[in-house]
Amino acid sequence: MAKQTRKTPTTSSKQIPSTAKKAAPKSRAKKEVLEGSFPTSLELNVTFDTYPAGAYTHQELGLSVDDVLSMYRNMLLQRRFEERAAQMYGKQKIAGFLHLYIGQEAISTGTATAIKIGLDSIITAYRDHGHGLALGMTANECMAEMFGKVGGCSRGKGGSMHFFSKEKGLFGGHGIVGAHVPVGVGIAFAHKYKEDGGVSIAFYGDGAAGQGSIHEAANLASLYELPSILVVENNHYAMGTAVHRAFAETEFTHHAVGYRMKAALVDGMDVFSVCKAMQDHVALARENKPSMLEIRTYRYRGHSMSDPQLYRTKEELESKKNEDPIIRLKAYILDHKMTSVKALDAIDEDVNDEVKASVDFAENSPVPDLSEIYDNIYDESDYPYLA
Repeated sequence: MAKQTRKTPTTSSKQIPSTAKKAAPKSRAKKEVLEGSFPTSLELNVTFDTYPAGAYTHQELGLSVDDVLSMYRNMLLQRRFEERAAQMYGKQKIAGFLHLYIGQEAISTGTATAIKIGLDSIITAYRDHGHGLALGMTANECMAEMFGKVGGCSRGKGGSMHFFSKEKGLFGGHGIVGAHVPVGVGIAFAHKYKEDGGVSIAFYGDGAAGQGSIHEAANLASLYELPSILVVENNHYAMGTAVHRAFAETEFTHHAVGYRMKAALVDGMDVFSVCKAMQDHVALARENKPSMLEIRTYRYRGHSMSDPQLYRTKEELESKKNEDPIIRLKAYILDHKMTSVKALDAIDEDVNDEVKASVDFAENSPVPDLSEIYDNIYDESDYPYLA
């Protein structure tokens, strides 16, 4: 694990409280502020862990060969599912918005491998298909949801941006930028309140990192010492604006300093790097120590299906394909002689069949009946205030 250090030098002084170097208990920090002498200068020296690609083996992560092959299949399932979804969108089988996860599969898979599915909670924005599939939701229920059919995970009422599974601990799929992160911190509060040992991981994009609600949530997560991990999936462009054009501080790990949180930078194009980072930070969260992760990744498709992608060059896109997380894991599997090329091709064929079958399932699933319009929305059975 590498280190990234940020230093903010100031004028020298003999009275420099070192609370930034080692976060003091909040009660003591308050006492120092109220009773201590006013400092003539302040110093900040913070070190961040980094998780670079190629730094970890499956053995170091406690993964078996079967685990690695399962990770490969799941990442491939996400890729083939998204490719098929794009085709179905073009055929107008899928309406509304469609945000593909192609290129970011290592994040969802590495996370799902590191948590306790069903106990821990995941919440994310509208690029949610990969997270759902990584957690074990079926291709059938995911594709049917995008078709607006009863067989979908939200009975066809949510669509692409609103995947949900109580069983798998996926609390959405949310369309309002950044607004789900306070919900994720609230879920962390619930885990702590119930003392069930679970953690909450809230994913959001780099474009959402400037939303005030996220910073309010981060402050509360730290203040209440919640089992929370806030994760920026930094794919560099938000809807189409490069990070350096939108943020004065482009190192999102540094945002954690103001909330006395531990933070780390992760290469999101390597599933083992993501898995290792998540293992470490989930362990912190189980001790009620919240943290932030910036996971740098790259989406190979546009922000949505209507995105012409004029903000990046074809040369950039092609160069980034050399970092494809699926190709990287395939090379690792073959280099470590875990299986053969023929066996991997068979996995690909099996995944293709599964995704094709999900389209058939979605086509044949009925649309929701109008009588269901308020089901699973309001707690009251008679909706008196709507009558």
